Amino acid sequence: MANLDENILLSQRVDLNSDQAIESQVLRIAVYDEFKAYESYTKIIEKFGAIYPFVNIKEAEAVHYSALMPLLQKYNVEVPINDWADKIEVPNTYIECCELGVANEINNIAMYDDLIANTKQPDIKDILFKLQAASYNNHLPAFRKCVLNHYNGVNESTSLNSVEDMMNKANEYQMLLEDIASGNMDQNKITELLSKLNISMISGAGFGAALVAFLNSYTQTNKE
Repeated sequence: MANLDENILLSQRVDLNSDQAIESQVLRIAVYDEFKAYESYTKIIEKFGAIYPFVNIKEAEAVHYSALMPLLQKYNVEVPINDWADKIEVPNTYIECCELGVANEINNIAMYDDLIANTKQPDIKDILFKLQAASYNNHLPAFRKCVLNHYNGVNESTSLNSVEDMMNKANEYQMLLEDIASGNMDQNKITELLSKLNISMISGAGFGAALVAFLNSYTQTNKE
C-alpha cells in the first residue's frame, strides 16, 4: 500500500483504479509536489546563495502548500511525508538550476490540469486553479526569463548581498550627481571617483552611460 501511494504521488496524476478516494489523491499529490518545489529551491539557495528568482519562488511555494493544508484537514486527508530533502540533486550551474525550474513548473502546471479535471469539490478546485495560475503567470515566466537572460548575457544570479552593495553604490552615484549639479566638485575629483567605481556593474550600463554623458557635458562646460 505504501509503494502504491508513493507511485501515485510521484506520478502526479490521479489513479482512477486506486482504492484511495479521489479527493485524497488530489490533495496529497498537490501537497507533495509543492513540497518538492520548496525543497528543490531551498537546496539551490543553500548551494548558490540567495539568488533570484529562487529566493522569491521558494517563499511562494511555502504559501502554496500552506494553502492546501486546511483542505486536507477538512476532508480528513493525511498529509504526505515530506521526504524530498534527501532526494533532491542540485545541478552544478546556475543556468541548469533555472532550466530545472522551467521543467518543474511546466510539470506542475500539467499536474494541476489533471487534478482539476478529476476534482468535483468546488473549494478544492478553486485552490488548484489559483495555484496553477501562480505557476503559469509568475513562476514559469521568472524561470524562463532567467534562462533567456543567461543566453543573452544578462547576469541574474545576483545574491542579496550583491544587491545591497549595488544599492549602496547607487547612493554614491546619487551623491556624486548632487555634488556635480551644485558645483561642489572639480574635474580632478570626478576623474578620481570614476576610476574607483565600476559604472556598468552598479545600476546597469544604461545608467552608467547616462552618467558618463552627464559628466562629459559638465566637464566640457567647465572647459568652455
